[in-house]
Amino acid sequence: MSLQPAMPRSWRVDTKPHKFCPGCGHGLILKCLGQVIDELEIQGRLIFGCDIGCSLLSWDFFNLDTIQTHHGRTVPVMTGLKRARPDLLCIAYMGDGGGYSIGAQHLVNAAARNEKITVILANNTQYAMTGGQMAPTTLPGQKTETSPYGRDPELTGFPLQGPEMVGAIGREGVYSARGSVGNLRQLRRFLKKALENQIEGRGFSFVEALSACPTNWRTNAVETWSFIEKEMPKYFKTGEIKVPGAGREEVANG
Repeated sequence: MSLQPAMPRSWRVDTKPHKFCPGCGHGLILKCLGQVIDELEIQGRLIFGCDIGCSLLSWDFFNLDTIQTHHGRTVPVMTGLKRARPDLLCIAYMGDGGGYSIGAQHLVNAAARNEKITVILANNTQYAMTGGQMAPTTLPGQKTETSPYGRDPELTGFPLQGPEMVGAIGREGVYSARGSVGNLRQLRRFLKKALENQIEGRGFSFVEALSACPTNWRTNAVETWSFIEKEMPKYFKTGEIKVPGAGREEVANG
């Protein structure tokens, strides 16, 4: 049963079944995004950009104008679109590899310049599409294809905390938050506030979503949700990190 009221067909975003692996968190993140787009009635002026990696499978998920970019280059592509057409609403959708590894410099620069786009990043703690290698978000001790004995922070550092980084870099007008597929109501709220921040022309908006990858984690349903709800929050605290008008301090989750 749908939790949302019936919406007029004239402004509801058309979607179709996703192509992600069973249990993948991308489908949940995108469903929340679609619901927010419907609620705000913005699909007529929205451009959706997706990265290489598992996120590329969203290129034809919505009946929206969509661009698929090179790996790690979604943020500058959407920045260029926004600068050329300020009337458009631009979303950059990517995984943690595209956003925090090859695309890290673009994320940093966009936040520093306060580019008026919205970036949504799925954090599943590894490179998923290529087989589950260690990523900037891999947890200490977590085993991956390239860290078979567990990630050693002495050798490879600690997991990168993107929303905190964006919050520290960003000036007034930046919105930064971290949600989770384990709390879809909260995640929807953060996505809506991020898009509203762009609609109102205040500045850069960034939402990280803790996501699931049971295929590469090699976990069953119980183990998957335990990892999302118990292990990931030890390093990735959910909540709003920076809200326009609230200063740099972390605000309450709400």
